[in-house]
Formats: sequence, C-alpha cells, structure tokens
Amino acid sequence: MAESDDGQEKTEEPTPKKKQDARDDGKVITSKEMFVFASMGGAIAILMAAGLFGSTIAHAWSSFFRFGSAETLDTLLASRLLLGTKYVGLISLAIGLPLLAVTLGMQAAMGGLIFSSKNMEPKFEKFNILKGVAKMVSTKALVELGKALMKVFLLGGLAGWVLWQWLPTLDTTAFMTVGGAMSTLSQVTYRVLSALVLGLAMIGAVDLFWQAFSMNKNLKMTKQEIKDESKQTEGSPEVKGAIRRRQMEAAQQGATQRKALEDVPNATAIITNPKHFSVALRYVPGESVAPIVLALGEGSMAFQIRERAAEHDIRILQAPPLARAIYFSSQIGGEIHPGLYAAVATILAYIYQLDQGGDDNMPEIDLPSDFRFDENGMNAA
Repeated sequence: MAESDDGQEKTEEPTPKKKQDARDDGKVITSKEMFVFASMGGAIAILMAAGLFGSTIAHAWSSFFRFGSAETLDTLLASRLLLGTKYVGLISLAIGLPLLAVTLGMQAAMGGLIFSSKNMEPKFEKFNILKGVAKMVSTKALVELGKALMKVFLLGGLAGWVLWQWLPTLDTTAFMTVGGAMSTLSQVTYRVLSALVLGLAMIGAVDLFWQAFSMNKNLKMTKQEIKDESKQTEGSPEVKGAIRRRQMEAAQQGATQRKALEDVPNATAIITNPKHFSVALRYVPGESVAPIVLALGEGSMAFQIRERAAEHDIRILQAPPLARAIYFSSQIGGEIHPGLYAAVATILAYIYQLDQGGDDNMPEIDLPSDFRFDENGMNAA
C-alpha cells in the first residue's frame, strides 16, 4: 500500500480536484505501445490507399527517367529537381498528416489532449544517481521488461506464424513473373503487418490498463489529504459553522426587528440618525424604572420605524450620537444602558417641554466617552 510523506496509507480514491490538478501538471494516461499500434495501423491504411493510385505513382516516377536532347539537359535537371521537391513535399504531407491525426486521436481517446508548460521545466532530480538505480529495480522497470519480452515473443511469433503459412508460396516466386512475384510479396507483407498490428493492439491494451492503474494508484490520497483539500475548496468546518451562526443570528435579529415594528405606535419618541439609525423609546413614569427600547433598526428598517411613527403622530427627534449609542448598546424589549440615563432624560424633558408649548431649541446632549460610536459601531471618542 502506498504511503504519503507523513507515513499515512493512501487508501482513498483521488478526488476530481486531484485529478484536475494532475491534468494541469501534464499527467494524463498515455501509452507508447498504443502510439506504435496507431502508427502501424495508419501506415497500413496509407499503403493500401497508395495501392489504389499505383499506376499514377508509377507513371509519375517513370517520368524522371525520360530525358530529351543534351542541349536541354541543364534546364531539364533544374525543372526535374523542382518537380521532385514538389513530389517529396506532397508525399510527406500525404503520409505525415494522417499519421499525426491518428496519433493525436489516440492520445485524445486515452487521456485527452493537453499542453502543460510544467513538462518543459528542467527536473534536476533526474540527475540523482540513487534514484536512477532505484528505478532500475522498481515495479515500473519490471513492467517495462515484461512488455519488452512480450513484444519479442508475441510479435516474433505472429510474424513467424504468418511467414510459415506462406512459405510454400514464397518458394515459388522465383518461377513467377515479376508482376506475380510482386503481388505475392505485397500480400505477404500486408499479412505480416496486419499480424504485427494485432499483436501491438494486445500489448497496447495491456499497457493502457497498467498505465491507468498506475496513475490511479499514484493519485490516491490519505484521509487527511482529503480533509485538507475540503478545507481549501469549501473552507474550514469551524469557519463555515461560524458563518452559519452569524447568518442565523442576523436572520433572527431581522425577524425580531420586523416584529417590533408593531410596537412603534406605543413609543414615547423616536430618536434618529436621519439616514441610518432609528430607535423607538417608551417611558411612562411608574411603568418601568428606565426607558424601554420598543424597536430599533438600521437602513431600510430605520426608515420603516420612522414611517410607522409618522402614521401615528409619534414625535421624531434627530439626535445622531444618541441614536447610535442606543442602537449599539441596547436590545429590543430591554431597558437602555444605565450610562445613557442622563442623555435620555434630557431628551424626555425636552419632549415634555415641547408638549407643553415651550421653547423648541434642542438641548445639548452629553454622552459618556464609552458610548460615542461611529456608523460602524466603533468607538469614536
């Protein structure tokens, strides 16, 4: 069983992210034997296709050996050289492009086509002699030895079996016409190549299975690696739990604030920071020791509190520092903080004065330094 650097066994199947990271590093399933099989199969197909144009190719080839008079030899050599270059280029394209397409198609079928610059980076660890010696006696080396032996015996056996079948016919080629001998040799060549391709297909299938198994084994992960990956992609369970708690608390607070809107008509006054905060206070002597916070809100909730208060003719006073102080230090349904008694008493006295038709000049409100907050709830003293 494979082990990680910290000694833990790699028993878990690789995750999709692990596989994708391997692809990004240029590690995909590939097999040299399947490439050889695909190249041989493509070569046979090209030879068979070339046979359909045999007469045309022979006629074009024979034209190189037709010469005119000696006076035109220099010009003829130049034109033939140009024509020969053209034919070589066309033949190269006719052979090279199909083989390239077959090779790329085979890789796409095995592990997909990718380009990774990491494969081009120098790997100095390959110069480590000890690692090189270790690779010579590794499982991979034994597998490569097994494939080499399979090639020798399987391919040699298949080629020998085909030739053995055709041996009586080959003995008679000396008595055949040139065309008949060439036809026989062509058939034998195709049979041998077909047998070799069949053998390469079997070897390639075995090698492809081994490559897939080996890569999956190398990519296997320990339980700890899976946990670490989960933390990286989805976040730590502790952090996610804290986020969920905050979301639940925010939802509960929002529900409480919305429900508290129903109590706004019972408020004595609304203290606001006009654009951000609103606090609904109720104080009836003998009903409670200190003023009660009936509702509070920020943003749209603050606007709804003011709107509800206006509908019921509740007095609304702008006292931004006090509104922030009550908002950040109080809870709905609870009394205001004792540190704000003096400031709130000043506001309530001012309201009483207004109700009696007195002076409407807003008194100066003094807040303790601990209750001077900015709009983010940070102490601004």
